[in-house]
Amino acid sequence: MSLLAALTFSGSGWLWPATIAAAVALAVLTWSYLSTSSVPGRLRGLAAALKALGVALLAFCLLEPLWSGQRVRPGANLFVVLADNSQGLQVKDRGESRSRGQVLEQLLTRGAGTWSERLETDFEVRRFYFDTRLHATHDFHELTFDGRASAIGTALQGVAERFTGRPLAGVLLLTDGNATDLREAASLPPDLPPVYPVVLGSAGAVRDLALGQVQISQTAFEDAPVSIQAEVLATDFSGEPVVAQLLDARGRTVQEQLLRARKPQDTLSFRFQLRPELPGLSFYQLRVATRDERQSPAESDQTREATLLNNTRMVPVDRGRGPYRLLYVAGRPNWEYKYLNRALQEDDQIDLVGLIRIALREPKFEFRGRAGETGNPLFRGFGDQSREEVERYDQPVLTRLNTRDELELRGGFPRTPEDLFAYDAIILDDVEAAFFGADQAALFPRFVAERGGGFLMLGGAESFQEGGYHRTPIGDLLPVYLDRPDTANPGGPQRFSLAQEGWLQAWARLRDNEGDERARLENVPPFLVFNRIRDVKPGASVIALATDEGGHDRPALVTQRFGRGRSAALLLGDLWRWGMRDADARRDMEKAWRQLIRWLVADVPKRVELGIEEQPAAGSGAVQLEIRVRDTAFLPLDDATVSLEVEPVVAHGSSTVTNRIRMRAEPSLSEAGLYTATFLPRDSGAYKALAVAENAAGGEIGRAEAGWSTDLAAEEFRSLQPNTALLDAIARRTGGEAVAASSLPAFVRGLPTRHAPVMEAVTTPLWHTPWLFLLALACFVTEWGLRRRKGMP
Repeated sequence: MSLLAALTFSGSGWLWPATIAAAVALAVLTWSYLSTSSVPGRLRGLAAALKALGVALLAFCLLEPLWSGQRVRPGANLFVVLADNSQGLQVKDRGESRSRGQVLEQLLTRGAGTWSERLETDFEVRRFYFDTRLHATHDFHELTFDGRASAIGTALQGVAERFTGRPLAGVLLLTDGNATDLREAASLPPDLPPVYPVVLGSAGAVRDLALGQVQISQTAFEDAPVSIQAEVLATDFSGEPVVAQLLDARGRTVQEQLLRARKPQDTLSFRFQLRPELPGLSFYQLRVATRDERQSPAESDQTREATLLNNTRMVPVDRGRGPYRLLYVAGRPNWEYKYLNRALQEDDQIDLVGLIRIALREPKFEFRGRAGETGNPLFRGFGDQSREEVERYDQPVLTRLNTRDELELRGGFPRTPEDLFAYDAIILDDVEAAFFGADQAALFPRFVAERGGGFLMLGGAESFQEGGYHRTPIGDLLPVYLDRPDTANPGGPQRFSLAQEGWLQAWARLRDNEGDERARLENVPPFLVFNRIRDVKPGASVIALATDEGGHDRPALVTQRFGRGRSAALLLGDLWRWGMRDADARRDMEKAWRQLIRWLVADVPKRVELGIEEQPAAGSGAVQLEIRVRDTAFLPLDDATVSLEVEPVVAHGSSTVTNRIRMRAEPSLSEAGLYTATFLPRDSGAYKALAVAENAAGGEIGRAEAGWSTDLAAEEFRSLQPNTALLDAIARRTGGEAVAASSLPAFVRGLPTRHAPVMEAVTTPLWHTPWLFLLALACFVTEWGLRRRKGMP
C-alpha cells in the first residue's frame, strides 16, 4: 500500500485572505440561491454544492498544498524472481491445453516484457529457479520442469542467506505451492523478506490416476507367498474402468486386475498374490492406466490425465536365499521323518540334516556278538570298528543323514554354540530329555533367543512331559506347560481343526478361501497319538486344535516368540497318518510340512544381514545401508571389513545405462557389529545392494543382498491441487501478499510505493497538478449547465 508521510501548505500566508474570500463567496452564493424560489429545493442545493466545491478548491490552491511521501530509490534495492522447476508443473489443469510449466514459461519469457522491464527500472533484479535446491539463472532458459521435489522452504531460506546484510525488497515466488519440504509457514525462519506468491494452476478436480501407498507382505503360504497391496487414487474417473498391471523383469504381464471407480474421488485397492519364480531378490513393475492406455500405452494421449509420472512404480520382493539348514533329531526311526524328508525335497531352499538314533545305549559287557567280534554288534555296518572305537560300544547308535561332510555331527548332537548355531532350525521328534547332556540342553534357549533360530518339538512317546522335559532348559523353551498334564483327556481319536488364530495365519492354511479350507479339514483323518499338557503359556498362540470324541478341544499346535526366535509344539505324534489316506491327502500333508518349516525359518538371521533405512530428508531419497556382522557364535563382530556394491535396476524396455557404485561401510559408534553407509540416488527407480563382509584375515564371512524402490517424485505428486493456503500463509508471515498471474503488471507498477530497505522522500505540489484545476472547472461547468437547463437566472 502507498505510504503517506504528510500534507503540508507552503502558502500559509494566504490562509486568512483565502478564508475571507471563500467565506464572502459562500455568503453571496447562499443569498443568490435562497432568493431563487421558483426552482425546486433539491436542485438548488445540488447546484449550490457544486459551485461551493469549486470555490473551495480554488481557495485550497491558494495555500499551495504539498503531498510529501516516500518511494523506493531506483536501483538501490534488490528484488528476487524465484521460479519453480519441479515435475509438478507438468500437470495440466482441467480444460487447459498447456501445462503449468508452459504457462510459467510464457509468463517469464514472452509475457515478461509487460512487467519484468518495469521491475528492472526500480530494482536490481536477481533470478533463481529451484527444485531440490536453489539455482541462479540469467533468463530462465534452464527450466525443464523435471525436478523431483519442490523445496520451497529451502529455496526461500537460501535466498535470505545469500542476500544477508543487503537491501532485499522482496521475493516474487512463482509456483503451485505443493512444497515437499514444508508443511506449514510457521516453520519458516522469521527473518525472511516479503514474499509475493504467484499461484500457478487453478483449483478444482484434475483428471488423474496416481499410485499411492504400496505394501508388500510375505507369508509361508506356498501357492502365493507374496502379497502386493497397491492403492490407486482415481480422480474424475467415476464409472470408468481402471487397470493395474504387474510386470516381471522381462516385461511380461504376471497379473492384471480391473476395477471400476465408483465416485469422482475414489481410492481403488488392488491386491496381487504371486509366487516368484526364483528365490532371493526380484523386482516387479506396477503400472496403472485406463483401459485405452493399457492397450496402447505408447500412443496414449496425456491429455486424458493431468500427468503420467505417477502411474508406475518398481516393487522389490525378497523371498530370501537359502539354503536354510534344518537339524532333525529323532529318538528312533519313524514314519514322520520319511514324509517330512519327502516334502522338503521339493523345496530347494531347505536342507534337512538328520541325526537319528537307531538303537538305545547298552550297558558295558552285556552283549554277545559273533565269535571273534570285539565291537558292539549294533554298530555292525556303521563305520569304523577299530580298537579305538571298541570302548564306545555303550553309546547309542546314531546315523547321520544329508550331512555336509563326514565330520558334521560325527560326535553326535553339537556341544558348542559355534556348531549348533550353524543351523537355522531344530526339530526334536520322539527323543527324551536325557538324550542331551546338560551343556547341550543349555544351548537350546540360546539357539532360539540369541541366535534367533526356530525350534519345533513333535509329539510322541518320548516327547514333552512323557520325555522328561519338565524343569529342563528345553522344557522352558516350549510354549506349553508340562507340569500336571491334563488327565481329563480320555484318549482315542482326535480330530484336527484350525483355531481362531490359525485362520488368520496364511502358513497354517492350505486353501485360499474359507469354504475349501473347511472342506479340506473335514477330510483329514483322526489321529491316535496325542501328548497331554496342562495349558499354554501367556503370549503363546494356539494355531490348531485336537477334538476328542466327547467334543473337548485341546491345543494341537502352539507357537510363541522366544527372544529373537520362534518356538512351536506339535502335540500330535502320528501326523503321518494324514498322508496314508490317498495321493491328494499326501500332497496336502507335504504342503503343510513345507509351510510349517518355512514359517519356522522365515525370520532366522544370517551371519551377515543387510537392512535399508530411509532417511527423513524430504525428496532426497537417501537411504542408510545397515550391515550387521556376527561371528560363528552369532556375537557382534567389530573387526570386519564390509564392502558394498549398489546397482540400479533398469526396468524392461528402458535404454538407460548405469554403472555400479562401490562403497565401503564404516563401523557404527552406537552398536557393536553394525556397519553403515549412506546412498543418495540420482534418479527414481529400483536399486539393489550387495554387501560382502570379510574377517581380519581377508576370508569371506558372508554376503547379503537387499533391494528397495525410490520414488523421488512421490511427495511432489502427493497433491495436484495448487496449495493456495500454504502460499497465503507464507505471504502473511513475511509481510507480502498473494498475486494473481493476470494482475502481475499492476502489482509491479505499485511496488515502488511499498516499503523497501532503501527509500527516498518525494514531494508533489498538489496545487500545480492539472487534475485539481480540472476538478474545480468541472464543478463550475456542471453548475452552469444545471442552471441553463432549468431556466435559472
